[in-house]
Amino acid sequence: MTELNDKVTKLKKEYREIFATMTDVIQDKLEQIKPKDFDGDLFTQYSPNSVGQEWQKSAIKLLNEDISKEIYRKLNEILAYRTNFHCIGCATCCKLACSQFSPEELKQKADNGDNFATQFLSVFIPYQSKEEARKVYPEYIELLEENGEENVYFYHCPKLTKENRCSDYENRPQICRDFPDNPLSILPKACGYKAWKDEIEPIALMLHSMIEIVEHYTKELITLLE
Repeated sequence: MTELNDKVTKLKKEYREIFATMTDVIQDKLEQIKPKDFDGDLFTQYSPNSVGQEWQKSAIKLLNEDISKEIYRKLNEILAYRTNFHCIGCATCCKLACSQFSPEELKQKADNGDNFATQFLSVFIPYQSKEEARKVYPEYIELLEENGEENVYFYHCPKLTKENRCSDYENRPQICRDFPDNPLSILPKACGYKAWKDEIEPIALMLHSMIEIVEHYTKELITLLE
């Protein structure tokens, strides 16, 4: 197993632990707004306009207003902190972009108004084979293979010069300007943003777990209220 695979395995373990902890934290917050002397579970079907339903409505408000606002406030903070780090020209992000969508699927999405697909296709073209992509970041390709990730398409930017510089830098799209915008992205050691990712990774895991919990709880509660 590669060093990168070991890292991802460790990250998954940490995420499960953090997810369990944050589930307890959020459940505690929801219990704190439970009506006094009410003996019932939050995820139970209650009759319309009952005390139980009022609790569920309050819970949805807490999840989608107070908790969600705090999550996205902290996410914006760690993304703003990214500006303290800089690209050092390894060009891996230009030489290897991965997508679950084929070129044809991306084109269809772009034709349907998908902004990300439109920007992506304005930059990247597909590799002819996985082996071409493997030369750029072999550890990452091996990670995908070891984890059974088959439906992945590999792309690269033809505007990259031999000196690892963008030949159309001033006109690069927003997806290039914002990279990396996901604090849980897998970045090579040579990337100038790797230190940023490693530093904020624990809080990014916590926030990601909270987003997942909030979305799941909200969906369940809305279904009970319908």
